[in-house]
Amino acid sequence: MLLNLWSLLPNILAMSFSPEHFSLSDLDSRTRAIFKDIVESYLDTGQPVGSRTLAMSSGQQLSPATIRNTMSDLMRLGLLQSPHKSAGRLPSQIGLRLFVDGLLEIGDLSAKDRGGLENSLSSAGEAPTKIFEQASAMLAGLAGGAGLVLTPDGADRTGAVKHVEFVNLDSHQALVVIVYEDGRVENRLMDRPAGLVPASLEQAGNFLSARLKGKRLSDAKTQILSEIKSGEAQIDQAAAGLVAKGLADWSGAQDRERSLIIRGRAQLLENIDAQADIERIQMLFEDLERKQALIELLDRTEDADGVKIFIGTENPLFSLSDSSVVVAPYRDSDRNIIGAVGVIGPTRLNYARIIPMVDYTAQLVGRLLR
Repeated sequence: MLLNLWSLLPNILAMSFSPEHFSLSDLDSRTRAIFKDIVESYLDTGQPVGSRTLAMSSGQQLSPATIRNTMSDLMRLGLLQSPHKSAGRLPSQIGLRLFVDGLLEIGDLSAKDRGGLENSLSSAGEAPTKIFEQASAMLAGLAGGAGLVLTPDGADRTGAVKHVEFVNLDSHQALVVIVYEDGRVENRLMDRPAGLVPASLEQAGNFLSARLKGKRLSDAKTQILSEIKSGEAQIDQAAAGLVAKGLADWSGAQDRERSLIIRGRAQLLENIDAQADIERIQMLFEDLERKQALIELLDRTEDADGVKIFIGTENPLFSLSDSSVVVAPYRDSDRNIIGAVGVIGPTRLNYARIIPMVDYTAQLVGRLLR
C-alpha cells in the first residue's frame, strides 16, 4: 500500500493546492487583509481566532459583525474552518497553502542570523557526519520541531575518483581500492571471475583510473558500460567483464543506501494540552520511524530548485498527523543535488522564519561538504 502512495507523489507535488477555479485575485482587498490577519494570528498562537479579538487587534477599524460576515465567506470558499460551532476560525489546509504561496512575506536573513548559522555549523568540524548531526540539531532548535538531514547516497557521497586498483585475494574474490581526490580511500570486495589472470586485474585498474579520474562513479557508469557492451572499450575481454561487474555492483542497491538524521523529537511533545494533540504526535512519531518512506519523500526535493513545503495531506506519509514539512536540497560542487535538510512540525510553523533558515542551512551544508 505504501508503494502505491509513493507512486502518486510526483502527481501530488505537481498539483495546485488552491481551491479549483479560485485565486487570491478573487478576494477583495479587505477580505484578503482579514484572511491574512487570521492566518498570522493562528501561526503565532495556534489558537482559533474570533471576530471580536480580530476587530480589536487588526487595526482595520472594522466591526465584529463585518468580520464575522467575511469569515463566513472565507469558510464557504474552504479557506477557513471551525473546530467547534462556537469557537473562532482556523485556516484550513487549503487556506494555509494559499497563504504560503501568495501572502506570506519572507525576508532575507539578517547578517546576525547568517553568522549564527555559519558559526554553529562550522563548530561541527570537517567530518560530514558531524556536519549532518549539527545541522539537524540546529534546525530542530530553530523550528521547535524535528530537524531532518538526508545524507548523500553512496554513489554521490564518494565524490571524484583519483585512482582505482584491483588486488587479487584468492580464486574467488578481489579487493578494489578506490582513492578519491579529497584523499579518502575506500576498499570494496567483489567476486572474482573464474580464470582471471593478474594482468587483467592490472589492466582493469588502469582502465578505470583513466576513465574515472576527476569523475564520480555514478556519472561515468553508464558511458563505460555502454562502451564495454558495444566493444569500443580499449580493454581485453576478461578485464572488461571485471569492470562491468564491478560498476554494476558498486552502483546498485548497496550504494543507494541513504542515512536519515532526525533530532529534536522531544520538542514535538512540548505544549501539548489536548488529547487530539497527543494522538497527532503519536501518529507523527510512527511516521518518523518509517525512515525509508521519509527518505523517499525528501528525495522528491530533486524536482525543486529551492525550498519545498508540504502541508498536511499534501504528502501521504504525514497525512494523518496534521504536520508540515519544510525541506530544501543541498548540492555538490557540480550543482548536483546530493541530499536534503528540513524540519517537521505542526502546520502552525513560523513559515516566514523557517523557510529562509532551511534554505540557507542547505546552502551552508553544501558549501561545507565541498
